[in-house]
Amino acid sequence: MKITVLGCGGSGGVPLIGCGCPICRSPDPRNKRTRVSVVVEEGPTRILVDCAPDLRQQFLAAGLATVDAVILTHGHADHLHGIDDLRSVNYHRNAPLDLWGEPDTLRLAQERFGYAFERPRTHEGAWYAPALVPRPIEGPFAIGALAVTPFRQIHGGDRDPTLGLRFGKFAYSTDVKEMPDEAFAALEGIDTWIVDCLQVRPSPAHSHLEQTLAWIARVKPRRAILTHMNHTVDYTDFAAQLPSGVEPAYDGMTIEP
Repeated sequence: MKITVLGCGGSGGVPLIGCGCPICRSPDPRNKRTRVSVVVEEGPTRILVDCAPDLRQQFLAAGLATVDAVILTHGHADHLHGIDDLRSVNYHRNAPLDLWGEPDTLRLAQERFGYAFERPRTHEGAWYAPALVPRPIEGPFAIGALAVTPFRQIHGGDRDPTLGLRFGKFAYSTDVKEMPDEAFAALEGIDTWIVDCLQVRPSPAHSHLEQTLAWIARVKPRRAILTHMNHTVDYTDFAAQLPSGVEPAYDGMTIEP
């Protein structure tokens, strides 16, 4: 299995528009964060998790042209609004693309991007819009060589819940404020975990450093990688605070559990 971190930034990305803070001005490429998304590969199967608004930029940086399916963790803009760039994937596949998500998430996608769920808009090999096939997640499922176990997470406040995803010994948990016992049960025995950690101080919608480290101590993965980090997080300073086996993500990072 191979995981590529396409993006690991907060909802506004890093640097933020108009911000002159030291981290937004940092020359360290690990402090340049697009919105969160990963690609998971197993044998011939390649899955994109979330459609960040930076999707085109992310695919170009990673040298990607196509995936076999897309899974949405939830329907917030920083995870969904790159959906139009999937038309390039349709072009390279020359076929519609399955989009997996919980029913409410798919409903939001169809409300906002209805044209992507109509009949394919093609002419003489060109694709003028993405062509997506909604696939409701209602329990464990498989895409090609990859078995996927979804589990519910609490995003915080009145926000909709998000999906955590387990692929064998690897798990992915973004946009989570509280981790239910059922989620911890789904994470039992994992080797590698990419997990939400917005910043050092508490946030109403995301986990923060102290809480995320407590979760990691409970789950006990061999390796934990922090994601969805905002512009208060300097990569080098953050890494120096972390215990052995825990590290910040960076855009373009590759992991082989």
